[in-house]
Amino acid sequence: MPYSEQDKQGKNATPPKRVGVREFRGNLSGFLRQARLGGSFLIMSRDQVLAEVRPPPQSDRPRRRPGSLRGKIRMAPDFDALPPDVLAAMEGAEE
Repeated sequence: MPYSEQDKQGKNATPPKRVGVREFRGNLSGFLRQARLGGSFLIMSRDQVLAEVRPPPQSDRPRRRPGSLRGKIRMAPDFDALPPDVLAAMEGAEE
């Protein structure tokens, strides 16, 4: 769907800023900083859209909490012990 139709339907509060390829290349870090803050850009070449730079959509998943499963996962005491036949095969010993 072209951007003008999205704007007419009210999906975009403000249309993305149009930026030429040279301007974008010359100030890449500045445009990425603005995108991190919520800005959107259409990278243009000869009045054609080549790419869109925008912040990623907000995730509906809650942020991961490290350590939240602590104490809930148990491993068998021999978890990292190899059976003798598997160890012999890995070491190249003949049976």
